[in-house]
Amino acid sequence: MNDTVYQKLHKELRSLLGNRFSIDSDVRETHAKDASYHQGSLPDAVVFPISNTEVSEIVKCCARYSVPIIPYGTGTGVEGAAVGTEGTLCVSLKEMNDILRVSSEDRDATVQSGVTRNQLNEHLTENGTRLHFPVDPGADASLGGMAATRASGTSAVYYGTMLDNILGLTVVTSDGSIIQTGGRARKSAAGYDLTRLFIGSEGTLGIITEVTLKLKPLPEAVAAVVSAFPTVEAAVNTVIKLTGSVINIARIELLDELQMDAVNNYSNLDYQVAPTLFLEFHGSSNTVTESSGVADTIASENGSIDFRWATDEKDRKRLWQARYDSYYAALNLRPGSVGYVTDVCVPISQLVECITKTKTILENTNLLATMLGHVGDGNFHVVIPLEPDNSDELNQARQISNQIVDIALEMGGTSTGEHGIGIGKREALEKEHGKAVDIMRSIKVALDPNNIMNPGKIFI
Repeated sequence: MNDTVYQKLHKELRSLLGNRFSIDSDVRETHAKDASYHQGSLPDAVVFPISNTEVSEIVKCCARYSVPIIPYGTGTGVEGAAVGTEGTLCVSLKEMNDILRVSSEDRDATVQSGVTRNQLNEHLTENGTRLHFPVDPGADASLGGMAATRASGTSAVYYGTMLDNILGLTVVTSDGSIIQTGGRARKSAAGYDLTRLFIGSEGTLGIITEVTLKLKPLPEAVAAVVSAFPTVEAAVNTVIKLTGSVINIARIELLDELQMDAVNNYSNLDYQVAPTLFLEFHGSSNTVTESSGVADTIASENGSIDFRWATDEKDRKRLWQARYDSYYAALNLRPGSVGYVTDVCVPISQLVECITKTKTILENTNLLATMLGHVGDGNFHVVIPLEPDNSDELNQARQISNQIVDIALEMGGTSTGEHGIGIGKREALEKEHGKAVDIMRSIKVALDPNNIMNPGKIFI
């Protein structure tokens, strides 16, 4: 595209946004990458809208000049969905961070896309609502980005994923139209479910600008447990037994022995260097006490070698610090590294075999690799710290990821439980869905005929 086109576009956007339009190289560099190893190119410019109308006008300008758009939230993704490409306009939603409405009676809220989950929960606490938004991917991601990537996280086993906790969206489509999908009713049979179409679309069908969310009551009591095991198999067998019981488990996380060693060193902790489960129970005081007791019994039956629990909030946060530090702790095993992160999800009955085969793959590589995951719903991750710009290591990591994906698909699982497709798993999507990907492409063409919405993502 010639320079004149960009000059015209820049002039229109400056007129619309003033100093919220930027071609500063540092700003562009910040918005060219996410938290992963994926290398992007600097976008041509970055804009910071504050309203639906501004986003609409930005998209209309880009549509006139056929300039591609990349929406950007907090940049915490790991599959390259927000990675920049040359000649694009990055639409950063960080300034769209207003909490528009909260209803304690209906237990819902509407927020702009740049609101983060911690921001919303702090607002709910400060206003004494006794409500919270429970989807927790670990990072303080934006809620619009979480919707766009169909995020989940540590609490999905009890509270569900973003897919389960969104009532409606406001979306700006590729021609600049502003549409509302869904609503505030808890169920609807009116027409196509467009809300679920845009959830997980990774910005390829439109820009999500507002999200209406379900809120959950804060539990009366919470107990956290950390329990170490002699083997990964023993830990996973405990998970299967726990999920088959009637106790209320809000979180079940697994960290393998290398990951535990990493977090001990990174966070100055003293856990056993062994496969370890992090559990959390929500409910009434009696329910939580009973659940913790049942978990202790089941863990003991599977050879638990260290069982620590806490109900005080400060103590619980300390117990969980290892899990929240896990990604950066893994990178700290190799200072200066970048993280290659992959995830798969399988039926819970297949989890032991899938993890066992994955561990065998990791033990037969010369790359460092840790394993952790939300094993209560069959989802786990592998983190591989790589030397930056080392193509040989990157190729090895990709081969490992492909092998793990193949194992999961053979077991009736999925190539990604929560990270999405982005750039990194486009071939895996083809493996998983085959001809159905052609239907996805048809939807993309129908909603974005000029391919200006985050092109190059999801599809090869």
